[in-house]
Amino acid sequence: MEEWELLDRTENERREAQKQALWHALEDDLTIPEASQLEHLSGLLDSDITRIAAALAALPTPVRRELIRTLNQRAAADFRMDFSAIFRIAVTDADAEVRTAAVEGLFEVEDIRLVPVLAALLHDDSSPEVRAAAAQALGSFVLLGELQKIRPGPFEAAVAALHATYADPAEAGVVQRSAMESLAYTSAHDVPALIARAYADGDEPMRVSALRAMGRSADKIWGDIVRRELANPRPAMRLEATRACGELQLREAVREVVEMTEDVDATIRLAAIWSLGQIGGNLARKTLQRCARADDLTMAEAADRALQELEFLYGDLNTFFGAPSEYDGETDGTWRMPTLADLPDEDGNAQYYGDEDEDDLEDNDLYVLDDDDPFATDDEDALADDEDLLVEDELEDEDLDDEVYLEKVIRLLSLSDQETDDAEDSVDPEDDEDRLGD
Repeated sequence: MEEWELLDRTENERREAQKQALWHALEDDLTIPEASQLEHLSGLLDSDITRIAAALAALPTPVRRELIRTLNQRAAADFRMDFSAIFRIAVTDADAEVRTAAVEGLFEVEDIRLVPVLAALLHDDSSPEVRAAAAQALGSFVLLGELQKIRPGPFEAAVAALHATYADPAEAGVVQRSAMESLAYTSAHDVPALIARAYADGDEPMRVSALRAMGRSADKIWGDIVRRELANPRPAMRLEATRACGELQLREAVREVVEMTEDVDATIRLAAIWSLGQIGGNLARKTLQRCARADDLTMAEAADRALQELEFLYGDLNTFFGAPSEYDGETDGTWRMPTLADLPDEDGNAQYYGDEDEDDLEDNDLYVLDDDDPFATDDEDALADDEDLLVEDELEDEDLDDEVYLEKVIRLLSLSDQETDDAEDSVDPEDDEDRLGD
């Protein structure tokens, strides 16, 4: 027998022994298997799905709770693990904690067949915690629908279920808030006005959820509110505002977010680091480089991840993964991806003159492309038309209190086509979002 055949046989025998030990723990000992054995519950086939369903039903409630939570943690730590078959079984468990953990385990599953299952849980389950988890899970399908990655049917079903829950006055607050946060991924169905009303609510948890929804909306119309809340004395509000600055990629808020890296609350400091990676720019990069040298290991690791995200979003992807293998031993600075600039000009001379020093460029510097360049594309943020620079008279006053500001936002969002035509001397509807965000 060849050596590789012997190794393969040994590995197969080891895996089979682990499987037998796993089923022995579940079916005979009624305990959670060892951590090394749990991988055999990933990607179960039909016969094993029937077997695990019977095993789960026989386990004591505390063991079922711990098993589902453990599988959740394992799946979060290793993207290769797929325990969705077990989670689908567990959403029908008699215990609410098991059902909640099972729904949370399905957050990343993009199977549209889950939409009616989650909608039923949202409408019928007796536990507010389960209903809130179902509302959060449906948010994934709202986002997928907004990105046009699923059919309109499942998208509309998810939105309808969430809308009904939010509008139900008898529903628990935690469930309503989860529904509103999930709806925030779409701008249809009057959702922006819904977010504005939630922010004006007297209930602080609802206002916190409204800030979270503003970030998820990817709509910079909320930029002014989010920036103001960075100074809120309540940590929960500052946390959501800090994260929303990153989700909205508010370049105008970069200095305030840099200040949040010194917040007294460690969670807010970490949120600020993440947001700087989303916002980008030289100031964000330098701040993250400083944070990456911090004595606090958690903060330093978060800054390293944020720097990688920043370079991926805003850096040169040609050099993001380093030089080709044939350049091993050379510094990355000696290599770069050839571009159109390397083509010789009409006289046969090279056009590349070396990289510009990025530190010499201010954040607001504009790169103006030659009109004759056939490959030139306008930067919509930097080369705006004259009308894009107009500011709505109604919203110029930065000192407007929140109620007045929100009333104006809601009115502008709900303008009908006829009202827009009547108001076009003072309002350019194509630019409302950009101007309000600014």
